[in-house]
Amino acid sequence: MDRVVWLMLTIPIGIFFICFGIYAWKRKKPMWFWSGKEVKESEISDIPAYNRANGIMWLCFSAIFWLAAVLGALNSEAAGIVIVIGSVAGIPLLYLVYRKIYSKYKSK
Repeated sequence: MDRVVWLMLTIPIGIFFICFGIYAWKRKKPMWFWSGKEVKESEISDIPAYNRANGIMWLCFSAIFWLAAVLGALNSEAAGIVIVIGSVAGIPLLYLVYRKIYSKYKSK
């Protein structure tokens, strides 16, 4: 039963981040970061490339939850470790990656 609950938690979260990544990738206006702060079109030199990079960032972050879903079916302790380490390290890493993306595509 624990494994079913684990899958019911991790799979929707993984799907959410995949959908968020696809949305970012296909968006016509510049994608914002998680906080929802709007990024103006005048701030970004190449909007499609900027959004593609944002989308890839979120798709990569979803991998933590997909890995945890697979591990959860086999070993719930290992899956929990992946979620904790992936989130504790992943969230600050998301911010750093986003700052790098923003800097790369920022209009000069």
